[in-house]
Amino acid sequence: MVKCFENSMIRLSVIVPCRNEIRYIGKCVESILAQDFPKTDMEVLFVDGMSTDGTRDLLTDYCSRYDFLHLIDNEKFIVPSALNLGIGQAKGEILMRLDVHTVYDTNYMSVLVRKLDELNADNVGCVCRTDVLNKTPKSLAIKAVLSSRFGVGNSDFRTGVANEQLVDTVPFGCYRRSVFEKYGLFDERLVRNQDIEFNKRIVNDGGSIYLIPQALCTYYARESFRSMAKNNYSNGLWNVLTVKMTGRLTSLSIRHFVPMMFLLSLICPLALMAVDVRLGLIAAASACAYLLLTVLVCQRAALRSKLLKPRYLFVAFTTLHLSYGCGSLVGLFTFPKKQK
Repeated sequence: MVKCFENSMIRLSVIVPCRNEIRYIGKCVESILAQDFPKTDMEVLFVDGMSTDGTRDLLTDYCSRYDFLHLIDNEKFIVPSALNLGIGQAKGEILMRLDVHTVYDTNYMSVLVRKLDELNADNVGCVCRTDVLNKTPKSLAIKAVLSSRFGVGNSDFRTGVANEQLVDTVPFGCYRRSVFEKYGLFDERLVRNQDIEFNKRIVNDGGSIYLIPQALCTYYARESFRSMAKNNYSNGLWNVLTVKMTGRLTSLSIRHFVPMMFLLSLICPLALMAVDVRLGLIAAASACAYLLLTVLVCQRAALRSKLLKPRYLFVAFTTLHLSYGCGSLVGLFTFPKKQK
């Protein structure tokens, strides 16, 4: 069901893709309701991929109680389709994308909208803290790894900034409507990375994206090594597929391919040992350097916080890097189907 909205003056349209997120959707909606941005000047569009786990029922209940909340069907299921549907339905002059795995500080919307004007930016976003719903030694290790530069590289929106700065991408961006008129919509071929690719389009064409520290959001990460591996395998796979589909290496950043390059530093020398056995020393040196650095990082993190266990940190780091890298390697030999 797609609601037909009456004409009215709306400044901010918030688009929230979702599908089968009953575990997280309640916290997300409550944080939206708690925003200090005037509710009369905003609308929130939940674009649901035909959820079957109770998400739709909960959203329907919220929408019946708050007239600025709306539910839209996404029969294609995937996130970029949800985003484009939301853009097509939105009435606001400013469009903001949110994620249901995340909760937002009460000033989140008001700060981003204000900074969009003050900085004359094409897109602004804030630092995204990582947390977990259930605090266990394993989940706390995952939380720490996803906030570590050794874990996520120079991803400033995960590791934090002290001042406003230009960046190549931000999570859950806040855009002017004119940005979509200039650069187009999200690429619906990209099941993942559609926001990164869109932001790179902006930057590569001379646009500006700012990361600001004045507001924060909290992303709830996956809490098991298995689910972490599955998620990051898909991330790595779609990094390569994104480049193949767009035909542009500039669709992503160097940091997205570091795990793959590490695995290639192991695999290629081992494969070439048939030519010269000494080449195996390169793979051994790369593996030893990685293991030593990982152990040192784990020990340092554990000394800083007694809640963190070195062995779980080690498993979390290696799971993140190896699953991500394996996904990218598979992507090299995966040929995406052509879509209409």
